[in-house]
Amino acid sequence: MEVGTLKTSVEKEKENVRQTKFGGGIGANGGKGNRGGSAGGNDGNNDGGDDFFGEAGEYSSSKYRIAMWFLLLVIAMTFGGLVGAYILISSNGVMEWTPFALPFQVWISTFLILASSVSYKISQKALNVGIQEKAKRWLLVTAVFGGMFISSQILAWLELVRRGVYVQSNPYAGFFYILTAVHALHVIGGIAALGYLILRTWQPTSLFDELEKRKEISGVVGWYWHFMDGLWIFLLLLLGFWK
Repeated sequence: MEVGTLKTSVEKEKENVRQTKFGGGIGANGGKGNRGGSAGGNDGNNDGGDDFFGEAGEYSSSKYRIAMWFLLLVIAMTFGGLVGAYILISSNGVMEWTPFALPFQVWISTFLILASSVSYKISQKALNVGIQEKAKRWLLVTAVFGGMFISSQILAWLELVRRGVYVQSNPYAGFFYILTAVHALHVIGGIAALGYLILRTWQPTSLFDELEKRKEISGVVGWYWHFMDGLWIFLLLLLGFWK
């Protein structure tokens, strides 16, 4: 009986450690519950549950990351094809190729998208340390910067139209419109992702699962947003200096 009592105490201590690590509860039959609730069962089932939840969590994280890497690869290939065509045509010395000075709104766009990356980084750091209200505010700032970026792009296109710069008469103008428009569409997709993340962080929570999910989503959305930032800088250098 003493040995059995000692064994039970050790098992209870292990249960407490697991509970602290995974944020679960204690089941009605002494088994360790999962993160979202408690589940009874014997020790063998609990050990299997630990393995299951660990594998499920890793799978969930990997799933988000793999999906984002695949999306970024597709985007990079899309712009790679457009940039390749741009370089090829610009190097052929076509007479219709007539570069022009970039509208000043382009530089405003550059400032806005750089500022949005900074504000997103601030919100991500706040979320990682559990300051959810600060994270929410800076996510809103990032979304506003993104919307202002799209507005400045529209103003840049209107300025070119005012100058009489159209796609039909100038291949350089055609590439300017296409590259900046495709990039703007992807930024709009990023703003939609920001909106989803803002909705998830709108209500503070202390639940382990939800906090980890928010951090995971914040990380992959951050990859996308910073990629759009770097891509814009690349396009700006290409259109501004490779003419």
